[in-house]
Order: sequence, then structure tokens, then C-alpha cells
Amino acid sequence: MFGDNFFKRVESKTNVNKDTIISLAQKLQNSDMKDETTIREVIKEISTMTGKEVTKEKEDKIVTAILKDNV
Repeated sequence: MFGDNFFKRVESKTNVNKDTIISLAQKLQNSDMKDETTIREVIKEISTMTGKEVTKEKEDKIVTAILKDNV
């Protein structure tokens, strides 16, 4: 679906490699994204992978948006 060029661009911008992206996508596919705990775990994992800190306030907003189908 996505070519290597796409993954190279993502990796250059985020420092997250193709295997990590695919692994996360598979995890998301098999997850219950209506479960708050699961959503918070995914947010923390993405935060760690990208080296971007997510404040508690921002995490709460993301969780609320996902649970209310705003994303």
C-alpha cells in the first residue's frame, strides 16, 4: 500500500523506522480503540517512539476526542 519512499520520508521527519511503524499499525488494528487504557498506552508508545512529550492535559484531550469519535 505504502512504498518505501513514503516510509523514508516518515523516518526522516520522525526518526521512527518502517518496522516500528508497521508494528504499531498492527497493534492498532488488533486493539480496542474505544478502551481508554488502550488509547493511553498507544499515546505513550507513540510519544516514546517520536521523542515528543505529551502532557497529561493533551493526552486527556486526545483520549476524549477518540472516545467521542472526533478523530
